[in-house]
Amino acid sequence: MFEAVEELVAEHADLEKKLADPSVHADQANARKLNKRYAELTPIVATYRSWTQTGDDIETAREFAADDPDFIAEVKELEQRREELTEKLRLLLVPRDPSDDKDVILEIKAGAGGDESALFAGDLLRMYLRYAERVGWKTEIIDATESELGGYKDVQVAVKTRGQTEPGQGVWARLKYEGGVHRVQRVPATESQGRIHTSAAGVLVTPEAEEVDVEINPNDLRIDVYRSSGPGGQSVNTTDSAVRITHIPTGVVASCQNEKSQLQNKEQALRILRSRLLAAAQEEAERNAADARRSQVRTVDRSEKIRTYNYPENRISDHRVGFKAYNLDQVLDGDLDAVIQACVDADSAAKLAAA
Repeated sequence: MFEAVEELVAEHADLEKKLADPSVHADQANARKLNKRYAELTPIVATYRSWTQTGDDIETAREFAADDPDFIAEVKELEQRREELTEKLRLLLVPRDPSDDKDVILEIKAGAGGDESALFAGDLLRMYLRYAERVGWKTEIIDATESELGGYKDVQVAVKTRGQTEPGQGVWARLKYEGGVHRVQRVPATESQGRIHTSAAGVLVTPEAEEVDVEINPNDLRIDVYRSSGPGGQSVNTTDSAVRITHIPTGVVASCQNEKSQLQNKEQALRILRSRLLAAAQEEAERNAADARRSQVRTVDRSEKIRTYNYPENRISDHRVGFKAYNLDQVLDGDLDAVIQACVDADSAAKLAAA
């Protein structure tokens, strides 16, 4: 069943030798690449060795049990342990998303519902900021357009890890399931009759691209500057500091007006543009490859309503995986782990079935 693991064990041993060679670390980029691969393989190799050792222990215990019935219970315990290790190893061998360790740019846009939708977008932003704080990630608001009532028409946030993470615990690995339309059912602050309204906000999550991920030809860019708009600020409505960048070959657009200088806004807009181009390239590659093992949880069609936040019932529902819980207040305070884990588990099960 796990014949291919032997190749991974050999690769792990080879990486161990290379990393022990001081000359390898002269090339920092290559050393980071080797360390990353070594970290990915280590849990697989450790689990496989435990699985193999447990198999040997079962054979030994069975031999003893033939002469001494007291060993029968030990055989059962070892068999149970091997089943657990088998399942763990199966999960570890599920094809990994190559972007799982990447940081992300998360965008929240108000949708149908006017001011109430903008307020809900603000609630979602707070939820993600609190979640990032809980798990020890760093956040940085790149650009934001506030609404008159205090919510957000549009906000973009960079979410980053602090150092190296365990496999499957990177920012993209956890937040990639958040992309889609989030629906809220509640009595809006603007409603005087106490009626429940339904509105929505869109969430877009893209892995943050490094310069090596996406090459952008400066000649392919159209850069427009314009006067910032929005609440307050020394440079708002006074200078042409806001920047809009259009990638001409694809038509992808990114803009930023939050920073005080035109140069800072240009750098932030390029950052957003690079990540959007990477996401588009990855989605195109997925479509062309028609990979049967890709996630059946995260949909490319972001018009689909993925989740409902029902305030009167304190209920949160994820429609893709059938998850439902009655702790909406805690989820909105950043306790997102159970919701995200339900999507991770469903995604893993779909990939296992396909494999």
